[in-house]
Amino acid sequence: MPDPAARPPLREVIAKHGLRAQRKLGQNFLLDANLTAKIARAAGDLRGGTTVEVGPGPGGLTRALLDAGATVLAVELDPRAVPALAELSEGADGRLTVVEGDALAMDLPAECAARGLPAPLRVVANLPYNVGTALLIDWLGQANRFESFTLMFQKEVADRLTARPDTKAYGRLTVLAQWLCSVERLFNLPAAAFTPPPKVVSTMIRLVPRPEPLAPAGQDALERVTAAAFGQRRKMLRQSLKSLGQDTEALIAAAGVDPTPRAEQLTIEQFCALARALEAQT
Repeated sequence: MPDPAARPPLREVIAKHGLRAQRKLGQNFLLDANLTAKIARAAGDLRGGTTVEVGPGPGGLTRALLDAGATVLAVELDPRAVPALAELSEGADGRLTVVEGDALAMDLPAECAARGLPAPLRVVANLPYNVGTALLIDWLGQANRFESFTLMFQKEVADRLTARPDTKAYGRLTVLAQWLCSVERLFNLPAAAFTPPPKVVSTMIRLVPRPEPLAPAGQDALERVTAAAFGQRRKMLRQSLKSLGQDTEALIAAAGVDPTPRAEQLTIEQFCALARALEAQT
């Protein structure tokens, strides 16, 4: 197990490697060791399998993951941070693999397999704000390849992920995430905990893929239905679904759904029924 006392302070690492946070990369470094340890604990038992961290920066959360016994694959886009992470790897007993690259263009399970890293795979990350939602949508499309996701988002995105029907935050991302995963809000992190402090509150979310989706449906059809419905969310369903180019009345009748509610008033199961009806029509 690495000796935390032997590591240089993170601020020293940042100064040594010129790791001033860059806005274009969505960087806000979390340096508080108590908070990074709290995140690692929230992710569950990390001692088996592989923990993937995206955007580790100077390695604050990486240290906490290693201290929790994790084997870590750290994916970092910023070439300035790679030498700092390599130094951390030297004292990690072979449990830290650093990959320089864009996680959005990477098949994480394949990357782990190619490097001989064990399953199951989980993702634990302070995601860059500018790509966090895009990364999550990509991972949700292959959710059954992961054990869990413990991720930091700005509070607005966290609100959407955990929303309930008939609320303002309920939308397409809500339906997709909760259809495929159980979603739990963990805790907020104050802006002052980051360097530099962001202008938003950050929230940790934990998603655990379901053994089977919440209700039967094809993902493509479900995404088409939710795009149409929430694209005109102030209109009744019988109006908003016309953009699908199908017989809207027949579609709604086949799904057994009331045509008068707005999109935000439907349950995920009702959206799935509409998706099945759409598949039957096309």
